[in-house]
Amino acid sequence: MRTILLSVLLFTSTLSAITLEELIESSLASSPSLEVIQARLEANRQNTAIATKFSNPELSITSNTLDSGEKMSQTVVSVKQKIEFYNKHDTKEAISRAEGAVLTQKLRVAQVAFVAEIKKEAYSLWELRELKTILDDYIKLTQKNIELYESYTSVDANQHMGIMKAKLSLADLKIQKSSLDAKIYTSYARLSYLSAIDVTELDLELKMQERPDLGTIQRALTQNPTLKLREQEIQKQQAKVELAELNNYPDINLLAGYAYRENFDNYMNFGLSLSLPIYAREDAKEQEARALELSSQSQKKDTLIALNATLKAYYAQMLSSYNIYHIIEDEALPQIAHMFELSSSSIATGEDLFKYIDVLFKKLALQQKSIHALSNYKKAEAKISELSGEIK
Repeated sequence: MRTILLSVLLFTSTLSAITLEELIESSLASSPSLEVIQARLEANRQNTAIATKFSNPELSITSNTLDSGEKMSQTVVSVKQKIEFYNKHDTKEAISRAEGAVLTQKLRVAQVAFVAEIKKEAYSLWELRELKTILDDYIKLTQKNIELYESYTSVDANQHMGIMKAKLSLADLKIQKSSLDAKIYTSYARLSYLSAIDVTELDLELKMQERPDLGTIQRALTQNPTLKLREQEIQKQQAKVELAELNNYPDINLLAGYAYRENFDNYMNFGLSLSLPIYAREDAKEQEARALELSSQSQKKDTLIALNATLKAYYAQMLSSYNIYHIIEDEALPQIAHMFELSSSSIATGEDLFKYIDVLFKKLALQQKSIHALSNYKKAEAKISELSGEIK
């Protein structure tokens, strides 16, 4: 199924622009890092099956060098089987299952991180492409204005300086565009790496959404995969504490043997053996397990504190970007539009090009900040989605 999905994505990506959703599906289906965790999960399933089995019996054959006429001359076949103390098998199985739950949650954490990385890179690519688009528009507009201004027959010294400034501004725009081309190429390469397919065109449009609400965002933390991972680690350590308690009670080894004597009667013997926990090693290991359990619980509390702090930082970034975007779009750009109309009428009559270029580049700077604010808003949103455990 995974191979079919990758084949379809590779085929469609060569025909048209690929969507962000398709990139995410490809990453989740083919990431080598995720496959490592999946392989460990499969190994853990086998380990769980092993935990329910008895230890292998030990078979031994011994013989001595006495003459067969001696009563002590014999060949003995012995079998030893270890019988673990009550409930140890179930506890070991519980530990193995808890380890499987930990690995499953680690897979989820990795998946969420991959999705967030793809989103952030996609939003960066969108920003770069939008910046390039407006640069292309400004390059054409500046070139047109230079040609228009040069068409006037009477050009005094001040007007000539205006043309020179416009040409320098045009060169600066072309330099910015060249730099953006390299960054766009790099961004596509990174997206291709993350999604494990060759991405040459991304179909993505971004729009500013509603004002972020801290209360709504904080409620999403209940689904944080790292927090759930800490909970699974605590459960695993609790199972280890239970096993450490049981290890204070020794396992029993059942013994059975058959002695063959050539000139005398054969016989069987039976017995048992057990270890004597007289050196307090098991007590020390139990205390170690309990200390590690407390450590896991403290780590969960620390994770929760860190998540709340990180969430507030992302919220602040999201809110700031939202405010900046609306200040530019609702307040600054309408004023620039009026100034632009005034300066456009001036250049149409061959007047001062300096003022027009200044207004033009003020508008460009504001538009660039608006694009950057929208990109930052979406990146902060992607980080918050990562904290809430989203993989879409």
